Amino acid sequence: MPEPTRVYRSKRREQGAIQTRQDILRAARHLFVTHGYACVTVADIARSADVAVKTVYASVGTKTEVLHALLAADVADSGADDTLDEVRGMQDLSSVIAYVAHSIRTNTERFASSSIDLLLSSAASDEKAREVWDYVIAQYRQALRGIAQHLVAIGAVAPHLDVDAVADRLWLCFGLRAWRALVVDCHWSYDAAERLLTRQAITLLEDPEPP
Repeated sequence: MPEPTRVYRSKRREQGAIQTRQDILRAARHLFVTHGYACVTVADIARSADVAVKTVYASVGTKTEVLHALLAADVADSGADDTLDEVRGMQDLSSVIAYVAHSIRTNTERFASSSIDLLLSSAASDEKAREVWDYVIAQYRQALRGIAQHLVAIGAVAPHLDVDAVADRLWLCFGLRAWRALVVDCHWSYDAAERLLTRQAITLLEDPEPP
């Protein structure tokens, strides 16, 4: 019986492909942030990364897929799972909200120009970019829903609030636009914004009166 054909894989070639993809994504992020997602073409990305246009398509994909790859990497790097693991060990509302507020504040501050501004600006560009927006927001809200489930399970919120209601209140207090409204539009410091949003979330979740 003949031996099965072995698939030859060059480690050096694989490492080169990974490096090429990283170079493309790095170049794309810089161009998107500097010039705006709508104004950048795949040819611009290729030129900045010093690769052929067909290499961008082969390594990452279309411009929308490049945007998705950038923001998906940031979502993965946000530490949402670690935050939820920490929260599950807490048994009172104030501790949970203070920890969540600080964790989200840290990510918001860290990703402000490289991801959040890019996400907000690209969403208005075209339908494909809005699909990326929907993906990121869905991931964000899912993380907040996990926190809401824990708060309801331990009885830390007002009795009339179910998981959906708690998740909605967390989104109101800690969604992307909440931080942007205070820090960007009103020129608050992140410290001041964190303190206000923490107090607001606790108040909304302790509210004894049903809507």
